[in-house]
Amino acid sequence: MSEVLFYHLERSALEDVLPGLLERTRERDWRAVVRVGSAERMETLDMHLWTYSEQSFLAHGTAAEGHASRQPIYLTIEDENPNSAQVLFMVGGAQAADWGAPSLMALARIVLMFDGREAEAVDYARSAWRDAKKAGHDVTYWKESPSGKWEKRG
Repeated sequence: MSEVLFYHLERSALEDVLPGLLERTRERDWRAVVRVGSAERMETLDMHLWTYSEQSFLAHGTAAEGHASRQPIYLTIEDENPNSAQVLFMVGGAQAADWGAPSLMALARIVLMFDGREAEAVDYARSAWRDAKKAGHDVTYWKESPSGKWEKRG
């Protein structure tokens, strides 16, 4: 069983929120896989993680760079975990085919980030919540407050 966190983006863009969550993941000495819904979006995130801050960057890789097993953060569009990550981020429309799959159950944490301004993303998040809960995961829901802070709602 994994802890599954649903992040409902309403005011902030994925590019604004993801780096901070990845930084916290790395502070715990966890590795991460970021599964992205499309190759184009993955390329954008790939560049963004190198340049999102003038003070730092997030070391990461993709299949194009190789050495997947050595990457602290691995970006992919595939259903894979080549760097033995403890955390899976599903972003940009990425979906889980089976919430009961052993590969998902073995993770410490799964973070599903969805854009609340996209009806299709909200619909998927609702069904994913039900499926994750049914599979036995510990699910929580986080929503941006009017002030932009994250509030746990369930």
